[in-house]
Amino acid sequence: MKLSEINIRDPFILPENGKYYMYGTRGAGCWAGEKAPNMGFDVYISTDLENWSEPQEVFSASDDFWATHNFWAPEVHKYNDKFYMFASFKNADRNRGTQILVADTPDGKFKPISDYPVTPEEWMSLDGTLYIDTNGAPHIVFCHEHCQIKNGTVCELQLSDDLSKAVSEPRTLFAGSDPWWARKEHNNWVTDGPFLYRGESGRLYMIWSSFTDSGYVQAVSYSDNGDISGNWKHDLPLLAEKDGGHGMIFKGFDGKLYLILHRPNNNPMERPVLTEICEVDGHLETKQ
Repeated sequence: MKLSEINIRDPFILPENGKYYMYGTRGAGCWAGEKAPNMGFDVYISTDLENWSEPQEVFSASDDFWATHNFWAPEVHKYNDKFYMFASFKNADRNRGTQILVADTPDGKFKPISDYPVTPEEWMSLDGTLYIDTNGAPHIVFCHEHCQIKNGTVCELQLSDDLSKAVSEPRTLFAGSDPWWARKEHNNWVTDGPFLYRGESGRLYMIWSSFTDSGYVQAVSYSDNGDISGNWKHDLPLLAEKDGGHGMIFKGFDGKLYLILHRPNNNPMERPVLTEICEVDGHLETKQ
């Protein structure tokens, strides 16, 4: 398969042992209600970023799994020699949240490591990602949703060393209304899809998505002290200025730095789009 044939949102690529493993929200039925066709996650595998395997299911909800819909935004991170999936779920009686699953291999069958999400039970939360701080402690960075609080935020929690539970209170890093370029979408300030990347300069970047006058965008922020504890500054340029976002950054086996995101932001037309990027004078930019 080519990227243009793959209908997923929120693409995430893990390079591992000479192969690229790509995960994402299934495009079909991603906005549907309970027991929709997206009750699981797949992986697509490539060696060259051009030709991809057919989807291989890596998680399917068992009959006793608590969630029934909104199976969204799976990310897979290698941590302590295992592979951990951070993904969002919901049911009719429980708020959406990010739960963590584990497998021995990136294409293995993932299983939950706890009964419920690690994000706060009383919050509508999504799009959790893993960050390891400069002291080696694991954190989840996630969004407290605009659909609950109107002005969405990006927050963090420290996790236990085995990633099974939160060991701190949630802390807000910034709000969707903070950047000067941000605009409301349906009367809300949106925060979506945070991902952290340590630049060659040592700067800690966060890419995330929101809306401007031109639509859904891929934004860049950075920490002023190089760690999760810093103040977050909102940067330019935007990595995608129109109709593309919820991306992540990875380094290819060719040594190049890539951004992958979905475009357009319109179901069921979204496809993963790959762009080479670079770091120039402390800023992330698309490669010219």
